[in-house]
Amino acid sequence: MKLSLAEKTTNFSFVLPALFIFSMFWIYPFFYTFILSFQEYDMISPPAFVGLGNFSEVFGDPSWWSALYNGGFITFWALTFQNILAFMLALAVDKVIRMRKFYRVVFFILPILSEVIIGLLMKQLLISNPPGRDVFNEFLKLVGLGPLAHEWLGIDRARLVTALVHCWKGFGWAFVILLAGLQSIPEQLYEAARIDGANAWQQFRKITLPILMPVITLVIVLTILGTMQAFAMILALTGGTAGLTVVPVMKIYNHLRGNQAGLACAEGLMLGIILVAISFTMFFISKKIREKYGVLPR
Repeated sequence: MKLSLAEKTTNFSFVLPALFIFSMFWIYPFFYTFILSFQEYDMISPPAFVGLGNFSEVFGDPSWWSALYNGGFITFWALTFQNILAFMLALAVDKVIRMRKFYRVVFFILPILSEVIIGLLMKQLLISNPPGRDVFNEFLKLVGLGPLAHEWLGIDRARLVTALVHCWKGFGWAFVILLAGLQSIPEQLYEAARIDGANAWQQFRKITLPILMPVITLVIVLTILGTMQAFAMILALTGGTAGLTVVPVMKIYNHLRGNQAGLACAEGLMLGIILVAISFTMFFISKKIREKYGVLPR
């Protein structure tokens, strides 16, 4: 049945508020950021067109590449330590019949807490100056591990400690997503595999991994996007630590504070392009792996 113009207008009116909000807070800022990336703008004087000058400055700035390295370092630990731990816990909880919901709640408490709260809390536990606040070191001494006490947020360990704190906070959401993916795999597949004589490793390699690959890819992409855009927790925990924990978003934030909006927009655009390229690459690899194992039609 063909709708009349009045009916189409009425239907569209229901979508219009959401479309307006999306345009106001997503589409317009994106295009405005793109425009400002080609201009020199201090948020006071009128913008001045500089072409690719901002991008040239970003490419030639060693501190920008250092920030990308710091973000990549934290992302590496998140992709390995955090996600492997989440996967192992998800596999263990998936086999548990009782208290499964309890484990979900316990492991998901940290991700719902504010990043600022986590950063400030861990700073109070790890900082050793002023004396009396180094709770973690005092605990090590109490249990007879005093030689392991260190300045955990010092220059020599700040980057690694920041990565581990980020992993500690973020593994809960990866655990929940992976557990949901595991529970969506039909048990009949494992029963058929056991009847055919497949052992646990063969079931994991031939059934669990291929079917779970889209979920694993999603977790990897979200980990990369989330970690490379991490900001609040790192700012609260270390504040940058002489550049060792400065990440790309912190660079963008510092340039905005320094009234260099055009340069900050150029950095944001470059970071966005990098993350989009990584995301599409991961989805392409996931599709090829699923085709190899016959999960997708060739």
